[in-house]
Amino acid sequence: MNKIISSVALCLLSVSILSSCQQEKKLPIYGDRQTEVVKDASGVERIDTVYQTIPDWSFLNQDSVVVTNKITDGKVYVADFFFTSCSTICPIMHRNLLTVYNEFKNNPEVMFLSHTIDFKYDKPHALKKYAQKLGVDGPKWQFLYGTKDSVYTLAEKNYLVAVGEDSTAKDGYIHQGYLVLIDKDRKIRGAYDGTKEEQVEQLKKDIPVLLAEYKK
Repeated sequence: MNKIISSVALCLLSVSILSSCQQEKKLPIYGDRQTEVVKDASGVERIDTVYQTIPDWSFLNQDSVVVTNKITDGKVYVADFFFTSCSTICPIMHRNLLTVYNEFKNNPEVMFLSHTIDFKYDKPHALKKYAQKLGVDGPKWQFLYGTKDSVYTLAEKNYLVAVGEDSTAKDGYIHQGYLVLIDKDRKIRGAYDGTKEEQVEQLKKDIPVLLAEYKK
């Protein structure tokens, strides 16, 4: 009997430890970082790590409305870079992202931002048509248009996603199909290949993990 009780106790302890580990799981923080000396409320100095964050931005959305980074305040979000006439990775990427959108569309703490890299053609009316064809309506998934410099700099310097014009490419542009997960503090917490279903499934699992960090 004592052996049975001991075995049950050991199992319960293992479950407890496993549960605790799962609750404490945190996603890594990506991007540049630097250390600086800061003072706490009592005036004591300590070394703090400052992480790369997404800067302020302002773009036109699919409804021809100027929106800024303020729309993501208090939310985690998934960002990507695409263009509406893309015939290679974009259709796959957004078809997969649509499954993530559908899973979290009723969660007010989650948003989606898709930045077009086609500054010549993808004006708001083209983005609106694209969103409707995709089956997306409402403010939760924003399709954003900006100047070449503003979008390309944001992609490469801040989201760490390569984009560019390329006359030798099939559709005139090249870009990576990453879905970038950003936390409520505008830090990069994950990057997933939107053309690979297994990575998109991992994104679905990581969003609740990220949200849980703000429940403590």
